[in-house]
Amino acid sequence: MTVLEPPIVLNIPIEKTIYTSSDLEELPHDARYELIRGQLFPMPNNSAEHGDVTARLTIYTGSYIYANNLGRCFAAETRFIVEENPDTVIAPDFAFVAKDRVDALPKRGYLRLAPDLIIETRSPGDTRREFALKISQWLHAGTEVVWAVEPANQTLTIHRSGALPQTLIIQDTLTEAKLLPGFSLPLARIFDTA
Repeated sequence: MTVLEPPIVLNIPIEKTIYTSSDLEELPHDARYELIRGQLFPMPNNSAEHGDVTARLTIYTGSYIYANNLGRCFAAETRFIVEENPDTVIAPDFAFVAKDRVDALPKRGYLRLAPDLIIETRSPGDTRREFALKISQWLHAGTEVVWAVEPANQTLTIHRSGALPQTLIIQDTLTEAKLLPGFSLPLARIFDTA
């Protein structure tokens, strides 16, 4: 990730060096940025493989969540405010908020909470360090579970707060007993290239 230097086409003074979630909302609609501790970072450009794998996992997971009335799902690039003063506003590839927390969700604007479950798919331009930092940010913010997908080596690593990561390979089956009781997905379904 590279910090962008002002000026950016905003209605914000050029000398401004710390941006807020409100500043981020004022960006032009075609501007794709996240905010990390007040600094703007461009969101990565994703490949076809990234999009396909993420869509497959999102469809299976989201369908299960809605079929079982477990909560709400949020598509890629939905922004969540996870720190304030300075603000951190980040957007996962997929987010799930459990049913018991849904009433606290606003109808408009960014969501001021950490989702219960996140899917992050490593973009072609992400270094290992950048990808690990993103996962760490979600866990630090209070997300219970992060599914970190690596399309290049066809793995999915489950990160839980306070636990060692567990890496699954294409022959394994993904489950999530606590947040998604009964959910079971063979990873071959998301990495299928046929």
